[in-house]
Amino acid sequence: MNFSFETGKTYVVLGGNGSGKSTLLKAALGYAPLSEGKVLFFSGEKEVKQESIYKYFSFCSPYMELYEELSLHELVKFHSGLKPLRSQLDTQEFISKIDLEKAAQKPVKYFSSGMKQRVRIGLALLSDTKCILLDEPISNLDRKGVEWYQNLIKTERDNRTVLVASNHTEEEYFFCEEKLNIEDYRK
Repeated sequence: MNFSFETGKTYVVLGGNGSGKSTLLKAALGYAPLSEGKVLFFSGEKEVKQESIYKYFSFCSPYMELYEELSLHELVKFHSGLKPLRSQLDTQEFISKIDLEKAAQKPVKYFSSGMKQRVRIGLALLSDTKCILLDEPISNLDRKGVEWYQNLIKTERDNRTVLVASNHTEEEYFFCEEKLNIEDYRK
């Protein structure tokens, strides 16, 4: 695959189960080794080294682990110490935006899968990063959760590069400007 993602544009990578969508996202972030080729990152004209790209990216997937022993409040506070939140959000405002105020002091290990996915999406979309990678973001969300995601992505995607990996679930990528089918790039 030879492709350039442009700053501020929104993309969806489509493909069936096992086609390589998640692997592409993980390889792009350096979470999975490349068997060949390379991924280059640029901020303007300057190349960004692999060890520094975490500053530019947020990532969300249904298999992403959370620190489940922490309460939601503790988790958000810990995360924001590593990666600042957008618009100077504080922990309580973040929790309000993900609509989990009643669970703020509850350990994350007791959350439902849908609640955990809200946390993951919130951490990705509400962190102050230039690029967001979302791997099947509406996994585990009920109808109300899908509507929440759609509203949040509408307000938080502006001036950011967004890449969504999807199994053809248009509710996940309704906002994407460009579609790539990963199976078109497979040999």
